[in-house]
Amino acid sequence: MQATPRQAWLDWLRILAIFGVLIFHAAMPFATDLNWHIRNKETSNILLEMNMWLHLFRMPLLFFISGTVSYYMLQSRTAGGFIKLRMTKLFIPLVFGILVIVPPQVYMERLTQGHKGSFLHFYATMFSTGPYPKGNLSWHHLWFILYLVLYDLVCAPLFAWIVANERFRERLAWLAKGKRIYLLTLPGIFVYTAFTLQYPETNAFWGDWAYMAYWLLFLIPGFLCIANPLLMDSLERNRKTTFIIAFLSLIAINVVRWNDLSPWDVLPEWRNDYRTYVFIALQSLCGWAWVLTCIGYGKKKLNRQHPVLPYLNEAVYPFYILHQTVIVILAYYVVKAPDEVTMKYAFIVLVTGAVCMAVFHYFIRPYPLMRWLFGMKKSRKLSA
Repeated sequence: MQATPRQAWLDWLRILAIFGVLIFHAAMPFATDLNWHIRNKETSNILLEMNMWLHLFRMPLLFFISGTVSYYMLQSRTAGGFIKLRMTKLFIPLVFGILVIVPPQVYMERLTQGHKGSFLHFYATMFSTGPYPKGNLSWHHLWFILYLVLYDLVCAPLFAWIVANERFRERLAWLAKGKRIYLLTLPGIFVYTAFTLQYPETNAFWGDWAYMAYWLLFLIPGFLCIANPLLMDSLERNRKTTFIIAFLSLIAINVVRWNDLSPWDVLPEWRNDYRTYVFIALQSLCGWAWVLTCIGYGKKKLNRQHPVLPYLNEAVYPFYILHQTVIVILAYYVVKAPDEVTMKYAFIVLVTGAVCMAVFHYFIRPYPLMRWLFGMKKSRKLSA
């Protein structure tokens, strides 16, 4: 099998997606009507609308890109080798994050709820309190890594078969003709529409059945689209159509929301009314359309190398692991300040970005143990 070369545009898109996660989480203390670990007294409807939009596609995009990463890894490995690598790159950072990175987030939240005592005392009792939110043991934003571990364990045999089966990969070209590429969205839209009311998003694994299936149905299409380059070409070719769908569906959703016409607001038996499920399907369609818009335009506009790309691509995973803890610690103090929401939000974004990059550059990147704990490759020659 001829190996598919890694493409720069996917790396750039992954970096931009993680930046999107930063601006999303930094807005959570200030977004109106959203519950989070730390909350500001004054809130912003503008930040709420930004986060409502980002929430439609930020994690689906990351799962789609993760599917392409899995394909690259399997080109030179067996299913067993792939699982071993993913356990090193994902499971070890997950355990380290649960034990070291996440506890300060929970501690800061407990302080806002009246907890008294030092962090060391809190940490000593963390394991006896049970899982969050009633207890203090949690993976918080690292649920994304947990789900990737589970997906890779389950899908490794299928993915290895696809990589080895050239005939199957060639048959995928059927999806690249015309608008057939949009057929890849149908399973995800169906799962989201049929099951999200029964199983709302929790990111807690147990009971999060609808979203566990939904995220997986972005990961697998990402794998399939990179397995046959014609599918990615189709997404690039159809990017304008996809953007129109994304834009119009977002407008339709907001017309309903902003006029208080959501099914649960106006329909007395909304759970049993077909219009409820049409609206839910529209939300999933919108999310899918924004994901595919990012892929299509990313392939068209971002496929270029730059000297800084390898460095940023190396930093992006540790950055994700660190960012929410830095945000929560900063927010605990920032929300007490009398400044306007805009200034507080900008401060958290800028300082979080600077702190995470500094920690990566000076405390993670140079040291083999830290690189291992954060799921990075073994270092080659490093420059200061």
